[in-house]
Amino acid sequence: MESLELPQMDPRVLKATSVKAEDPAASSPEPHALKITAASSNPKMFTLPWEKPLATWPEDLLANLPRGISRHVVRFVHVGDEVYAMKEITRNVAEREYELLRRLQKLELPTVQPIAVVTGRHSREGEPLEAILVTKHLKFSLPYRALFARNLRPDTAERLIDALAVLMVRLHLAGFYWGDVSLSNVLFLRDAYAFSAFLVDAETGDLQINLTEGQREYDVDLARTNIIGELMDLSSGSLLPSGVDEIAIGNRLVDRYHSLWSALTDTDKFGPDEMWKIEKRVNKLNELGFDVDELEMKTAEDGKRVLVRPRVVDAGYANRKLLRLTGLDVQENQARRLLNDLDAYRASTWREGEDLEIVATDWMREVFEPTVRMIPREYRSQIEPAQFFHEVLDHRWFLAEKAGHDVPMAEAVQSYVEKVLPQYKLTTKDVDALNAEADSGVIDDEYTYDDPDDGYNPDDDPDAAVWAH
Repeated sequence: MESLELPQMDPRVLKATSVKAEDPAASSPEPHALKITAASSNPKMFTLPWEKPLATWPEDLLANLPRGISRHVVRFVHVGDEVYAMKEITRNVAEREYELLRRLQKLELPTVQPIAVVTGRHSREGEPLEAILVTKHLKFSLPYRALFARNLRPDTAERLIDALAVLMVRLHLAGFYWGDVSLSNVLFLRDAYAFSAFLVDAETGDLQINLTEGQREYDVDLARTNIIGELMDLSSGSLLPSGVDEIAIGNRLVDRYHSLWSALTDTDKFGPDEMWKIEKRVNKLNELGFDVDELEMKTAEDGKRVLVRPRVVDAGYANRKLLRLTGLDVQENQARRLLNDLDAYRASTWREGEDLEIVATDWMREVFEPTVRMIPREYRSQIEPAQFFHEVLDHRWFLAEKAGHDVPMAEAVQSYVEKVLPQYKLTTKDVDALNAEADSGVIDDEYTYDDPDDGYNPDDDPDAAVWAH
């Protein structure tokens, strides 16, 4: 009897990390000594005050960045030249999430980068402290509530939902069951006219060879429910633009997910004289941002039709092309916009006959780099260079349309910096308000703050948001 060849787990996943989380129900003893398992060689990691509860770490270590809503204490911490996100959770959960994030990173999926898991923490008096999961701060990213704290376009909610749908499809294609899909568990990066979404919380996730339709639909239904609730919460706080229908936005996620899943996985039927449609299908997938690794083709039983199913590798078609030409590693829609400008530069300089690699080098030196060097210093941590370039191009077009003639790039940059860029700045007051709200759902164990020499009283700390037991 011929045996079926079963799908196997990607070998990159199997060797992703030395950390193997135990069953959460296991009752193995906590480590007696501090243990740091790190995917980073940053020596400053060892100088941090691991013997203190995270909520009591000194202010000079902390980076004042907007945090998303979490059930756990989360802080952004300066560690040498890097900024890391620290989350205080139980050991089993910390090890499991670190292991999952490492595996997802090996599959090149859009997640935050795991740096370390720290276990065996004890106070100076020997009292056990929870473990800490360390991830790298995703530069230029924002939680969804921080985005709505600014004056954004009315369709912002729709664009966030579209980004979340793409993220869910990518994770499901890789066999990742999320189990807790919500806007709160995602970070967003601007990507030209759209957004890119990154998984930030994998506590409830599970990586499998393949997902069943039931598992995928559960994730989709849960996402719809959670998103409607989160948008209603924004509306009650007057953060959601007027006219936004929360239920319609939740339904949009379901529609967008199913549409994209179908485009990436459906089998098409072509007649022998319709093979040109295969190229059309591949081009459509490329336009969606996905690379096709191979096409599976077989003849239907009647012999009159050809069945074609693409094997999609992952998103990043334009990104990889731009990276190869220029070394710029940017989001997919940003890459598409930059490639379009590169093509326009090539045509305007009458160089269609030259190798694109040579033209790209000159475009970087003459167009892209002089433009992004004009980003004011105080905004360099607020906006990505590629996003800045994209928005300057848009602003230049509007200026030219208004003036009735072309506008020099330097003039467009100056106008953009003065009139548009200030909307990106979150004030300290804005960040403090967002973080106070983010901490309002934190559940801390008061026993971790009973060090009499510490001078810390949770009742006097509005940032800790301790819930009485």
